[in-house]
Amino acid sequence: QVQLVESGGGLVQSGGSLRLSCTTSQLTFNRYYMAWFRLAPGKVRECVAYISWSGDNTYYEDSVKGRFAISRNNAKNTVDLQMNSLNPEDPAVYFCAAKYYKGSYSAQEYDYWGQGTQVTVSS
Repeated sequence: QVQLVESGGGLVQSGGSLRLSCTTSQLTFNRYYMAWFRLAPGKVRECVAYISWSGDNTYYEDSVKGRFAISRNNAKNTVDLQMNSLNPEDPAVYFCAAKYYKGSYSAQEYDYWGQGTQVTVSS
């Protein structure tokens, strides 16, 4: 059974940084695009970033460009999201997701999901 497990969420002051990590099992990791989504109260789930098999290609949602960085380690089956300059628009539950073969920013197209990790930003 495929499992995605996120870690690294928590409380941080505005302007601070957090690093989220996601580890997987039972997945041919290097054949899956990996993504981070977030869901905030009253909002739809949005794709924050995704990364290709090799890590050569990435996508970022406009509001996080220049602040967040997604990376992966295929030897360890992990994908990370480094979040810098966090602001009051960033608090949400952040989810790791996997999509076979091709990337997308549409949540409906992803095959596997983690349980989510809460990110809270204090002003």
